[in-house]
Amino acid sequence: MDTWRPGPPSERSIPDVIGWLRWIGPRKVASSIGVVAAVAIVGWWLVKPNPPDATAQLSRVDGTSVVAPDAATATPSSLAPTADVSSIEVVVHVAGSVSTPGVYTLSGGSRVVDAVAAAGGALPRARVDALNLAAALRDGEQIYVPAIGEVVSAPVGATASTGSSFPLDLNAATIEQLDQLPGVGPSTANAIIARRTEIGRFVSVDDLLEVPGLGPAKVAAIRGLVTV
Repeated sequence: MDTWRPGPPSERSIPDVIGWLRWIGPRKVASSIGVVAAVAIVGWWLVKPNPPDATAQLSRVDGTSVVAPDAATATPSSLAPTADVSSIEVVVHVAGSVSTPGVYTLSGGSRVVDAVAAAGGALPRARVDALNLAAALRDGEQIYVPAIGEVVSAPVGATASTGSSFPLDLNAATIEQLDQLPGVGPSTANAIIARRTEIGRFVSVDDLLEVPGLGPAKVAAIRGLVTV
């Protein structure tokens, strides 16, 4: 007598499927499902992508902060080197009432006070208030330190430490330029401009004697530094 065995599931009706499940047994069905699930989990674990390494991520983030700028997008300021002013030298001639007159080489950015100090400092008779000690030095400049009561006549081609060329034209000089003359402050410079406006133009340097605040001694001190 033939033993009844269930046919393939695809050829069964619902009652046959129920009978097949009863023949197999619930435990075997559950075990089969568990095996299939375990195989699926193991397969997923083997093929799933690995998470990115945290250390590598930090390295990439840190790396982006030090990437050099592209040459096409870099600004001129990021490409051109910055000039060091202190590496530039200026040569100046220090003359007049200083301990050691002569030609001195100083670093760029130096001031008139540095040039006077390089020449050994001003003598006791020197009139240092006639200079702008804070003025920046220029290459080839002469720094002349006058003595008290000395009538200064600037040599040909010389440039005052304040940056104005001498002699000054009294009929064209500005208040700022006149203020650089020894013994002439802002108020006297304004008075000179006012007198020039009043009379039209100066005919002689002696016309300065008519300016309030300028006496014979002051006019004598600046005579060599002005012209008409």
